[in-house]
Amino acid sequence: MVLCLITASSTFNLQPGRSRYLHKCMRIQNCGRYLTKHVDITRQKIIPSARVDTVGLEVFVVSDLHTEYAENMAWLKGLPKKGKKKEVLLVAGDVAETYEKFVLTMSLLKASFEHVFFVPGNHDLWLRREKENYIDSLQKLDKMLDACQRLGVETNPSVIDGLAIIPLFSWYHESFDREKDIPGIRIPSLELACKDFRACKWPDGLTNGDNSLATHFDAMNDKNKDIVQEMLASCNQIISFSHFIPRLELCPEKRMLFYPNLPKMIGSDFLEARIRYIHGARGNTNACHIFGHTHFCWDVLLDGIRYVQAPLAYPRERKRRMNGGEDWLPFCIYSKGELTENMSPCYWSDYYASNPRTPDVTELAPWVARFYRKL
Repeated sequence: MVLCLITASSTFNLQPGRSRYLHKCMRIQNCGRYLTKHVDITRQKIIPSARVDTVGLEVFVVSDLHTEYAENMAWLKGLPKKGKKKEVLLVAGDVAETYEKFVLTMSLLKASFEHVFFVPGNHDLWLRREKENYIDSLQKLDKMLDACQRLGVETNPSVIDGLAIIPLFSWYHESFDREKDIPGIRIPSLELACKDFRACKWPDGLTNGDNSLATHFDAMNDKNKDIVQEMLASCNQIISFSHFIPRLELCPEKRMLFYPNLPKMIGSDFLEARIRYIHGARGNTNACHIFGHTHFCWDVLLDGIRYVQAPLAYPRERKRRMNGGEDWLPFCIYSKGELTENMSPCYWSDYYASNPRTPDVTELAPWVARFYRKL
């Protein structure tokens, strides 16, 4: 993740009265179109979604809770308890690494929101710190889904006050990444960089090395086809959500990432196909999909669908304001019968709103280049 980005076309709107975070870049480096400079850059805080007395249904979203961290669990326990109004929370995966922490987290969320929806992320299926000897990660998933049913946490599509909410199960596949790789540097392998290869365990026939896991998790959505079809016919407003990302445009380009091969383990083409089936090839003004996984705040309209990521992320990322902090979460995406305004500021999606995506450019950004030696 990037702490500071200055380009010839970038501007920073520093408004007085905002809470500020000062980041000092390392030194001046001129690398063609990039420039990092030893200056103080003020990052605005994301405007929080206040849980106030509002008439009607409100939907909040959050991802990547990672409550194995004490700071994240403390944030969770600080959420207000649910009141009389109808509030919904969509949890887009990576709740906790252990089953015990997962159950505690979901119980606390149910104490704060009338309706809680959940889809699993990769960390939720890790086995390395589990006391129980699971056969594989799918057995752990079954146990988590059973716990959700006992707690009243929704994992299937449902309609609440005319709003359709559709959880989508997914997993990533390497072939999702179709953009040019960064040449001339030694990048650690996916097996070395990604703990999923060691922390998850899969039955025969399923592996991270091909599309098998992505197709398996996508097929888990088939049982809800009839329900989804009824929703498409009867509901004008639909919000879908997943853990993994459905489009490469929802991640910074490789040259800007500390691990340039990150796009190979973040998304699914099968997921985007599901989303387009739900919201239409061209989308519509009411189309919205929530995702997680990469810990980048994101809020953008692509081909008629609004894509949003609102991660709690790791404590160290919040301290460096890499995800906007924590006091703006969970983010309210739906209120008073319509989608809310875009979260602001939203660093990476704001950047791409004014700078074209150019994945064919493979020269590393200076904040990344300093970590790699050319071969």
